[in-house]
Amino acid sequence: MAAGLEIFYDGQCPFCSAYTRMLRLRKAVGRVELIDAREADPRVEALKRRGVDLDVGMVVRHGDRLYHGADAVRFLSALTDAPGPLARLMRSPRRAAALYPVLRAGRALTLRLLGRRPIG
Repeated sequence: MAAGLEIFYDGQCPFCSAYTRMLRLRKAVGRVELIDAREADPRVEALKRRGVDLDVGMVVRHGDRLYHGADAVRFLSALTDAPGPLARLMRSPRRAAALYPVLRAGRALTLRLLGRRPIG
């Protein structure tokens, strides 16, 4: 996979930031660009115009494909040999679909407790 990846994530979310740092993606795919969805970036605005809700989950662009939410996390987990139980659990589409809403709720609660607004 020489095309590389673009990962749109919430730079103010401690979980999102830690997850993107944990992955060993460059070894697996080459170029990886991390894009903070809270920053002014025309690519973020283009996703929003397409109706992609970045508060629902991170987005991964690989070539012409977009992966959102649980699909994005599952796709990233499948690309790497990242350590830890979460990465292993999220490699399964069924487990990713079941666990992602719990992770998303934890993120929303944490952001609220930290006084951070949704990306919106």
